[in-house]
Amino acid sequence: MIIGQRKPIDEIMGILEENKKILVLGCGTCVTVCSAGGEKEVGILSSALRMKSQIENVEITFDENTIERQCEKEFVDAIKKEIEDHDAVLSMACGVGVQTIADMFPHKMILPALNTTFMGMPKEQGIWVENCRACGNCRLHLTGGICPVTRCSKNLLNGPCGGTTSEGKCEVDKDIDCGWYLVYYRLKEQDKLSIFEEIQPPNDWRAAGHKGPRKIIREDLVIEREGDA
Repeated sequence: MIIGQRKPIDEIMGILEENKKILVLGCGTCVTVCSAGGEKEVGILSSALRMKSQIENVEITFDENTIERQCEKEFVDAIKKEIEDHDAVLSMACGVGVQTIADMFPHKMILPALNTTFMGMPKEQGIWVENCRACGNCRLHLTGGICPVTRCSKNLLNGPCGGTTSEGKCEVDKDIDCGWYLVYYRLKEQDKLSIFEEIQPPNDWRAAGHKGPRKIIREDLVIEREGDA
């Protein structure tokens, strides 16, 4: 899932500019799970902003709402009137959600309340770890389900490097497990070490968006509309 972190209150107040009626809008999926932008967090942020505006003697009204997903237009359409009734939307979604609403309401200021950080998984209560860089060229079948692009600090596709410690830690940070150490022992457990010995070609980073924004089209799912060629 996508992981995000809330921006500092002072930064958020700064991006509100001259807007006086703000809709603080939460997202009910990824950022709810990582406790960054769900209904509860919308309430906490709105309360903090109201207090901050009172302290600074700034007249701003903060209204609250949370929809299922900000990245899907159908859910945003349901609150179209509410968005139009506000000067700006302070989105507590990931960057995709912010941009979706901004595309739908180009005349409105759609402001980010979160920093979109990475795609990851929950490790334990209150802790999330990065597991995928969305590089567009997945090799998990060759590495025992452990992503070297993400888990190796140097993004090596053939590792480990010479900086791995005897305890299997990374030279970049002693608290980080060496990604290739993990790959080796995972493949060993699966009796697949022969894969580890194969030299992998350089990654084609064009698939990671280095040729511009990426798009996926599933022809079997596309609905043709009247007038389409």
